[in-house]
Amino acid sequence: MNAFTGQTFQMNQIINIKEVIQFTSISRAKIYEMINVDSKYYDSSFPKPVRLSESRIGWVAWEVNQWIEEKLKQR
Repeated sequence: MNAFTGQTFQMNQIINIKEVIQFTSISRAKIYEMINVDSKYYDSSFPKPVRLSESRIGWVAWEVNQWIEEKLKQR
């Protein structure tokens, strides 16, 4: 099963926060808490963002997909 079924981008593509929100159904604020090592909501299993520029980050689509797949296996 592929969480990105029907999508037209490649799995090694960098996706933005809006797409991560869409695929995970997790809010922007919660995602940023999950990647902040100082947050009590930090999740070391959540994919690490890629710094694209000084003010922009993205995520590897394949890694987000793998994280979703792991959540599906755990249920």
